[in-house]
Amino acid sequence: MDYVFMGKELWMWLIFLGVVISLLVLDLGVLHKKNKEIGVRESLLMSVFYISMGLIFGGWIWYSLGETSAKEYVTGFLVEKTLALDNIFLISLIFSFFAIPRQYQHRVLFWGILGVIILRAIMIGLGATLVEQFSWVMYVFAVFLIITGIKMFFMVDSQPDIANNPVLKLMKKYLRITTDLHQENFTVKKLNPVTGKMQMWFTPLFAALVLIEIIDLIFAVDSVPAIFTITKDPYIVYTSNIFAILGLRALYFALDAVIHKFKYLKYALAFVLVFIGSKIFIADLFGLEKFPASISLGVTFGLILGGVLFSLYMTRRETHLVSK
Repeated sequence: MDYVFMGKELWMWLIFLGVVISLLVLDLGVLHKKNKEIGVRESLLMSVFYISMGLIFGGWIWYSLGETSAKEYVTGFLVEKTLALDNIFLISLIFSFFAIPRQYQHRVLFWGILGVIILRAIMIGLGATLVEQFSWVMYVFAVFLIITGIKMFFMVDSQPDIANNPVLKLMKKYLRITTDLHQENFTVKKLNPVTGKMQMWFTPLFAALVLIEIIDLIFAVDSVPAIFTITKDPYIVYTSNIFAILGLRALYFALDAVIHKFKYLKYALAFVLVFIGSKIFIADLFGLEKFPASISLGVTFGLILGGVLFSLYMTRRETHLVSK
């Protein structure tokens, strides 16, 4: 007898979890046992590896679930990967604010990824339950994405104020946070100057981890509805999300120094969110049961590729004008 969990046989979920756990063990337990600064070359190789693993898993989905499911998976993978670029920019700001050395950044991002895996599972589980119980929720997701895309288009140049972040203010108010780093530790035993007793303190590394988790939670509010408008299959939703996020650490170290070159990609992402949100209304307008997966993948890929190429062209042009 096959056990079914959220619409898929249990063995399919176990294969996915086995691959993810193996990648995490390989990453922290083998490749990065010691804290060290990760170079651009290593980061690029790791990024290519994680993207390849995500696409190979997409090939397995094609073999197991069919062409349509595979196209939906790749579309979700692309959207999540593009959203991750915006996430990288904010992570860079957080590390700069707390002056976290590069050799400790990987540790923060690794534990951040573990938190993301759990948070996304909860949010996708809730989303799947809502979609199954109330079909009109899909229209709410769609409208939300359209509004988010329009808002993003007009707020591309806005800069977050880390110092006045309400979560950081709450942590400083209710937690004992040290002003200095204590190597790779999230907590440290330290003398309290007020009580004269040894107490546990949190380090800036912990504060950075919390803010990164909060950022992902905010981004998940965009990405989870986006993928649900692509497919209602919780397996495709979760696997595409997690495989896109797994390579975030490597992608961060590869792109941190050049992320500014992709600033125009946000415009493309805004169009992607509007397009994905509009699909359900377009399908209804033309009497389609579902928007074609091939067109969805093609348009999404075209918008993202266009955003990358336009960003590279504009930044090169701007650099050329400044050098004159």
